[in-house]
Amino acid sequence: MGKKSRVKIQKSGSGASAAVSPKEMMNLISELLQKCSSAAPSAGKEWEEYVQIRGLVDKICKKQKGMSTVFDGSREDYFPDLLSWAHDNGASCDSFTVGNFGAEGYGLRATRDIKAEELFLWIPRKMLMTVESAQNSVLGPLYSQDRILQAMGNVTLAFHLLCERADPASPWLPYIRSLPQEYDTPLYYQQEEVQMLLGTQAVQDVLSQYKNTARQYAYFYKLVQTHPAACKLPLKDSFTFDDYRWAVSSVMTRQNQIPTEDGSRVTLALIPLWDMCNHTNGLITTGYNLEDDRCECVALQDYEQNQQIYIFYGTRSNGEFVIHNGFFYQDNAHDRVKIKLGVSKSERLYAMKAEVLARAGIPASCIFALHCNEPPISAQLLAFLRVFCMTEEELKDYLLGDGAFNKIFTLGNSEFPVSWENEIKLWTFLETRAALLLKTYKTSSQEDRSMLDKPDLSLHCRVATQLRLAEKQILEKASASGRAKRLHFEKKLEDGAALPRYEESDIALLENTDDAKIPIVLHELEEVEEGQQTQGGELSGLVNGQKEAYAPVEASGETRRAVYSTLDSTGSSSASRTEEDPKESSE
Repeated sequence: MGKKSRVKIQKSGSGASAAVSPKEMMNLISELLQKCSSAAPSAGKEWEEYVQIRGLVDKICKKQKGMSTVFDGSREDYFPDLLSWAHDNGASCDSFTVGNFGAEGYGLRATRDIKAEELFLWIPRKMLMTVESAQNSVLGPLYSQDRILQAMGNVTLAFHLLCERADPASPWLPYIRSLPQEYDTPLYYQQEEVQMLLGTQAVQDVLSQYKNTARQYAYFYKLVQTHPAACKLPLKDSFTFDDYRWAVSSVMTRQNQIPTEDGSRVTLALIPLWDMCNHTNGLITTGYNLEDDRCECVALQDYEQNQQIYIFYGTRSNGEFVIHNGFFYQDNAHDRVKIKLGVSKSERLYAMKAEVLARAGIPASCIFALHCNEPPISAQLLAFLRVFCMTEEELKDYLLGDGAFNKIFTLGNSEFPVSWENEIKLWTFLETRAALLLKTYKTSSQEDRSMLDKPDLSLHCRVATQLRLAEKQILEKASASGRAKRLHFEKKLEDGAALPRYEESDIALLENTDDAKIPIVLHELEEVEEGQQTQGGELSGLVNGQKEAYAPVEASGETRRAVYSTLDSTGSSSASRTEEDPKESSE
């Protein structure tokens, strides 16, 4: 199929760009930047601020109507060019084609039987769009002088994408033309659809994402118009909010980490074709082969001819999938909700509890997670709750008693309670806290289920309702689990059951069994200390092996994707990587 041309559509009439003076637009941009850079709103005022920011953005978008760069035809028209381009550049394209999978959107369809762990896809570095390729492009001069671009690789990728999209000679044009024209990330939600997320744990991140994106856009609009190093960028005459939102969402749903060419560090990248794979539960099956300098993916399972090929994006919650990837995954084995806990500094036993927690490698104030499966709490949270509920005598025993050092190893192990009373206290606390969190929602689980039964519910409203219901179900399970555990240990206490005692010889047992029994101090803390930025997925690191020197943390799919760091007031990066584009609900 021949390549279709890119066109700019200029519309006249009411709200047309021709009627907007540069001064008028710059005034609106300045107002937006000031609004988005002001101090964080007081508690309960976040929605009001969002509505104000959105109002300014809507004004700007109306003024920019018809100015965005678009391509002729549909996305599907460009898939043959994508596959031809990939083949010509040394990628493997013999085992699959691009297919439409209905509600899941576009993905890869096997054209032959593929065995589990078989290498079926590789993409050479020259096809990847990376921070390094951005530095070597027309964006290089501006990158070298702007601290925001230097600090935030995802923003650099977004600009790289926009500049290459505007260049008719770009080597990445077959890839860029194949990307969705719109996404289902909350950046594309209508205001009333975002309102459906109120009460969920995701809403604060959704509102912050919109504010940060608007601030980034205003900052870079001014930069593109005024910075000498930006004069040659193909964005100077047409850089709309819709363009930037598209680029941000493209990167957010697809970015991942790969090693730099010399293998000394990691960099962010967009990985064409591979990012068409949709998500399912499983294990990471993608790595980077430094010897052959290419991204490689092996099959997660056996696939028969014509079946869809899936990859695993990583252990993301549904909240993270919705925010960063634009889809809700119904069978998410890693779904969870956050719970913020801390020992009050005004408590009489604070110093003792903080010391025991410190010896276990756990902060005195931390954001933990309640999980969708059993057990609902991690070893770290179990350890925290045990210390949180300890009496003064129990604290002394873990600080100064016989074998105090080794006892720290048992804090996260369910087989070695501190005391029956301590277990009763901690499970009562969990039962009560989960029940209280459930009361903060304005709708019941049954009301959410009834909402989901409505056939005319929009996709975004459906996703918001699914997320709200999933959070409640996790809290309901955690509360029920807490109650069952409480009753169990009350029976133990009533029966006068002997308390299991930890012996030093048990250290081998603790070190060589499942995660729940691994000594807390040897764990990498999965939760984050209060005030730290949470990651959108697990960062993948370098893995051992002769060839597979790097394993990306997540995979792609047509709707989900990387954690997108947004520009904060200090210009620092808070994002993490992700895999490609998950379920393509936007198509």
